[in-house]
Parts: sequence; structure tokens; C-alpha cells
Amino acid sequence: MSTRHPTELEKLYDYLNDEEDARTCKAIGDEACRETPKNYFLILISNMLTSLGDTLSNPKTVLTWVMSYVNAPVMLISFIVPIRESGSMLPQLFIAHYIRKRPVRKYVWVLGSVLQFLAIAGIGFVALSFEGSMAGWLIILCLVAFSLSRGLCSIAFKDVLGKTIPKTKRGRLKGYTASVSGALVLAAGLFILYKSKDDVGIDFYSYLIFFAASLWLIAALIYANIQEYPGETEGGKNGFKEAWERLVLLKEDKHFRNFVITRSLLLCSALTAPYYVLLAQRYVGIEAYLLGLFIIANGIASIISAPVWGKMADKSSKKVMTYSAILTASLGLIVVGIIQFLPALNDKVWLYPIAFFVLGIAHQGVRLGRKTYIVDMAEGNRRTDYVAVSNTLIGFILLIAGGLSALASLISVEGVIAILSVLGILGAIKSATLPEVE
Repeated sequence: MSTRHPTELEKLYDYLNDEEDARTCKAIGDEACRETPKNYFLILISNMLTSLGDTLSNPKTVLTWVMSYVNAPVMLISFIVPIRESGSMLPQLFIAHYIRKRPVRKYVWVLGSVLQFLAIAGIGFVALSFEGSMAGWLIILCLVAFSLSRGLCSIAFKDVLGKTIPKTKRGRLKGYTASVSGALVLAAGLFILYKSKDDVGIDFYSYLIFFAASLWLIAALIYANIQEYPGETEGGKNGFKEAWERLVLLKEDKHFRNFVITRSLLLCSALTAPYYVLLAQRYVGIEAYLLGLFIIANGIASIISAPVWGKMADKSSKKVMTYSAILTASLGLIVVGIIQFLPALNDKVWLYPIAFFVLGIAHQGVRLGRKTYIVDMAEGNRRTDYVAVSNTLIGFILLIAGGLSALASLISVEGVIAILSVLGILGAIKSATLPEVE
């Protein structure tokens, strides 16, 4: 009987995952195991594309610039980050019921990705066609549609990942995805930096957004080719009733409750980012090249750190959360100390991209750590419930944080960074107490 030789794709998969002998497929079935190499790279490529799309339509940078160009009210600009982040999380507790009824869930991700394509393309069209308050409100409307569509992808992705990729390989996959995405982000940052020498206008940023939108459409076509076998389903119950029943998890499941508290505290890494940009604008200026420098710094951080964090997360995702929270908090306190006690460095251009680079490393650790942890905590529909409940609660917390950001003008930017750093310290302590799940 002839021995089947591995394909080049399987060889590459085995190399990337240190598979020397028989392939290990912990927590997935034999059928899914045979399809793992193909699914691994389909997931990697599709998520690489959407990650680049996220960067090129980032509300903290590109969308803020676009809304400024079309003279949208500042009040509306202040809402885009909370809406973009929380809108994708808040509905998840209620839509998870309908996703659970589907034995094959990859098409939920495909639908969400297509809808995100339409929403981001809509923003590009609005930027070219409208100005002032009308443009601002239409962009907000498109962003709401984008965020809700993103919620579909968030639930479906974690479930498909858990059904198609073995334990001990998931963190590494996310690490490679973030690393390759970081390389593409680096290229995009260099391109924006190069174009900033010219007198770029709204056309350039609109076409940048159109390109970002197309990435979600391409990703949907790729993701549709994943070989996903039917999994657990539940049905029949009212979605809202089930949603409230899922909230009981917080009361009854101490492990899950502690994870949600930890994740809430670890939001410090995401919430701190805009304040580093504000510091740079205050002390260095608002020249266009700063946008490119921040994007480049974040891209390099992903390239360097994501594979390392991913490999560490496959061994202990809770330690990854702890270490990255410590890094976030330490950076914040150091930057605040420099601003307060070393004023001669405040106007140095290099200070803020370097700080953003370190923060990018820390944020990658937080993201990879908590995503790997929740996927490995449970299997089947329990995983879907965990993701839906935690994301919905985090969505509410983000909205509250977004409202509080309007009060940030009452205290100094440095004060906000210091407060978030303290939360990072608490997050590190809390994550260290979580049990291991790998």
C-alpha cells in the first residue's frame, strides 16, 4: 500500500506549527483535522486582509482625518471610536441565538464581511459627495452599519476557529495573521508617509477607504472556501429570552466572571492609544507625516511581537495578558513622568512614535491573550455563549468610556493616561489569578 506524501501546503503548515511527526488535533474531530492545513491558511489570508482594511479605515486616524476634511462637527467626530468599537459588541448577546441554530457558521462571517464592504464603501462615497453635518451624520450611519456587521463576524469567527483549528495552534495562527498584517500595515504607512509630501486632499483619503472596503469583499470570497463540518445547534427559544438566560453565566460561572472583569481592565491598552496621538499633536504638531509614522510604528510592533505573543499564548494565554498589561501600565507611567519631569523631551518627534510602538506591542499581547483564552476556555455552544456575553458587556463598558472621554478636557491628557495605567496594573493582577486553560 502506497504512502500518501504531504502536499506543499501541509509541509508549510507543519513547519509553521512545529509538527514533526503525526499531526496533533486536540479538541477537533478527525474530519476537521484532515482539512486543517487548508483551513489554516484560508483563515490567515482572510483575516490578514480585513486587518489591513481596519487599519486603512481606522477611526482614530483615517476616519478622523476624513471627517475633518468634510468639515463634520467635532461632536460627531468624538463619537466615531466608541460607535465603531461598541456597536460590534452590544448586539452579540441577542444575535448569538440565531447563529447557534446554524450547524455551519462560516457563512455568517461571509455575510458580515460583505456588509462591512458596503458600509466602508459608503463612507468613501459620502466623503466624495457631501460636506458638513450631512456628511458627518451619513458617515456615522455607515459606521453603525459597519459595527453591527462586525458583530456577526466576531461571533462566527471564534466558533469556526474552534471547530477547524486544533488547540495549541490557535494562538500561533492569530500571531502569524497579526504579523503578516503588520507587514502590510507597514507598507501602507510608508505609502501614506510618502504621499504626505504632496498636497493630498479628500480624493486621496476617499480612494484609500474604497481600497480598504474592497479587502472585506475579497476576504469574504476566500473565507467561503473553508471546509467546516456541521457542529452543535440549539433552536426554538426566543432570542431575547435566551440572551437574558446567558447573562446568568456571570453569576453562576466564577471563572467566566473573573475573565470578563480582567478583560474590562485590559481595555486600557486600546483606550490609551488616542491620548498618545493627542500628546504628539500638542507638542509636535498636526503635520500629515505623523499619521504615517504612527501607522508604521504600529505595523512594526505587530510584525515583531505577534508571533511571539501567539506562541506564548498557546502555552499560557493568561500569562500573555498579565505581561502585556504590565507593559501597558509601565509605558503609561513612564510617558507621564517624561512629560511632567523632563519637559525638554516633550517636543521630540521620535518620542511619540516610539511610545506608540511599545503600546502596539502591548496591545497585541492583550488581544492575542484574551482571544486565545476565551476560545480555549470552552467548546461548542458554551464558547459561543462566552463570546456573546463578554462582548456585549464590553460594548456597554466601551460606550461608558466613550462618554467619559468627553470629560477628558476637564483633566490633563497625562492624567487620563495615568488613570488608565492604574487600571492596567489592576488588570495584570487580576489576570494572574485566572486558572490556566491550555
